[in-house]
Amino acid sequence: MSKQRKLKLGATITGVGTSKYTWRNPEIPGDASVDFDYYAGQALQAEEGKFDFVFIVDSTYITEKSAPHYLNRLEPLTVLSALGAVTSKIGLVGTLTASFTQPFTVARQFASLDHISSGRAGWNVVTTGLEGAARNYSRDEHYAHDERYRIAEEHLEVVRGLWDSWEDDAFTRDKSTGQFFDPSKLHALNHKGKHFSVQGPLNIARSQQGQPVIFQAGGSDDGRNLAAKSANAIFTGHESIKEAKAFYQDIKTRAAAYGRASEEILVFPGISPIIGRTEEEAESKYQAIAGLVTLEDALDQLGRPFTYHDFKQYPLDEPFPDLGDLGSNSYRSSTDRIKRIAKEENLTLRQTALRFATPRSSFVGTPEQIADTVQQWFEEGAADGFIIHTGIPSVLKDFVELVVPILQERGIYREEYESDTLRGNLGLEIPVNRYTKQRIAQA
Repeated sequence: MSKQRKLKLGATITGVGTSKYTWRNPEIPGDASVDFDYYAGQALQAEEGKFDFVFIVDSTYITEKSAPHYLNRLEPLTVLSALGAVTSKIGLVGTLTASFTQPFTVARQFASLDHISSGRAGWNVVTTGLEGAARNYSRDEHYAHDERYRIAEEHLEVVRGLWDSWEDDAFTRDKSTGQFFDPSKLHALNHKGKHFSVQGPLNIARSQQGQPVIFQAGGSDDGRNLAAKSANAIFTGHESIKEAKAFYQDIKTRAAAYGRASEEILVFPGISPIIGRTEEEAESKYQAIAGLVTLEDALDQLGRPFTYHDFKQYPLDEPFPDLGDLGSNSYRSSTDRIKRIAKEENLTLRQTALRFATPRSSFVGTPEQIADTVQQWFEEGAADGFIIHTGIPSVLKDFVELVVPILQERGIYREEYESDTLRGNLGLEIPVNRYTKQRIAQA
């Protein structure tokens, strides 16, 4: 009999929040984005709820209009390494751009995190949507959108090749003979491509999960293709189950076209649940959040995916402006979606800004209602799991204490961790070292 499919869960840790108004919530310490104890508390809460992983997002460009969390925050790999010492089971996933990093360095960093955490590391491969980031990395202009994805594909190829530098049993450490390693099981990569030339080998072995788990978050055609070809999981976001199902099927179909089985890539829609013990309490919580939003903040937040475009120059109560190709070289899938919804629903600029600053999702309600919606999306082919956005600390606490037990009672979510590694808990196979596979094939 085939193993029963189980729901997967991740949680973002976003300090004072990725919206301009979130930090004003009295629950959130004003310095949460640089307070390690805050990160540790959130990670341990998620681990108590048997979550598969915590996730720390990142970007490398700010302006005075950026949300508070973006302005002053800890670098993901540094804080994830520290979290590896205070957690024991939960996966540790962080964002790092492929556009402005070198594969050898990235391979070392994530391999080190993987060893520190005993096989719980994951890399969210991004191409950096904000064009201004280029000027922080000695470039006058950002790479074109399609070029960024070609760079990312080669970057990831090199990193994965470096992670296989040592076969799993290469280190003999035989003190009686003096042999520290078997030279036949050490391999230089000798990669020469369009964007990178990397000799190798990497100076760190594979971990107990073989290689860190690869996540990807692009929703454009280029992003979906990269995920379908190379990622183990993809983050996405949709307002309706209909949209989520279409995306889910598209990713699985693209993966099949690359010769991959559907279970080799997991789809994680992002949700921001608002949970009340009654419907009235949930609605009150939503209104309290919405009440913190000013129109000025909403316009600034709307501008971010358009590389902080100034929307205050347009009339507020006229139709959403025609922006042409603006945003196509930034967060393309997000900007295309904003433009599409504004046009389809005939929204004014004011309505668009407030709509995306305080989105109203299906995940607002009682614990039973939230569990019902999660189960529906999971069982009807809209998600393999969810990434829970936990801008307010009580969101994660409520989900763990009120929703998780219901999902466990229904038999769709674990009661205990199945594995010590992220890959094991996600149900993903350990990748066989390419040189070992080659050796076996030639035997």
